[in-house]
Amino acid sequence: MLDQVMKALGYTFRDEALLRRALTHPSMGKNDNQRLEFLGDAVLQYLMSDALYQAHPDEREGALTHRRALLVCEAALSPIAKKLGLGEALIMDRGEELTGGREKPSVLCDTMEAVLAAVYLDGGMEAARGVVERCWPEEGEVSRPLQDAKGALQEVLQKDGGDAPTYEITGQSGPPHAPVFRATVYRYGKALAEGEGKTKKQAEQAAALAALQQIQNS
Repeated sequence: MLDQVMKALGYTFRDEALLRRALTHPSMGKNDNQRLEFLGDAVLQYLMSDALYQAHPDEREGALTHRRALLVCEAALSPIAKKLGLGEALIMDRGEELTGGREKPSVLCDTMEAVLAAVYLDGGMEAARGVVERCWPEEGEVSRPLQDAKGALQEVLQKDGGDAPTYEITGQSGPPHAPVFRATVYRYGKALAEGEGKTKKQAEQAAALAALQQIQNS
């Protein structure tokens, strides 16, 4: 099974134990892939940031942040992991398998990050970059329109298993025939960012995009 994964990745491990650990689900209780997942998330963030910076020289930080969030979110990573056969290769206990663990988007996403970290540790950043370039679809194939900024923010914030963000319309200006709404996005009762739009929904999306930008800055 490891050989099949390496063939799909287009990368041959010098230390196959790294790949085996990347494919070990937390249900196994020890030597699982959670630490690798943590590292892989950071590696992927860097690689996507660098690629988008080079590909879009005229875009501002907020737009780049939005693009990156769509490329590294669960909805983007889980289909890639599935195509690579990572679900079938996962090492997990029987209970997790019986509850559909091999098909869960969150499990596939975490595994993809762990595998990328394993490639990085085994062959360096350029090896990880090569996997991303070979395995990720073109940006336009996975990017979604701006109205999905709320979904992207929710996926970014809920990676730690915490609460989803909430939104509130906190202001309105302009004439009655052309109002401008202001929205605030909160998490745990704390305001994260504000945004404005011609409709309430647009204002919420703008607030989500602003929050994504702040997350990048922090």
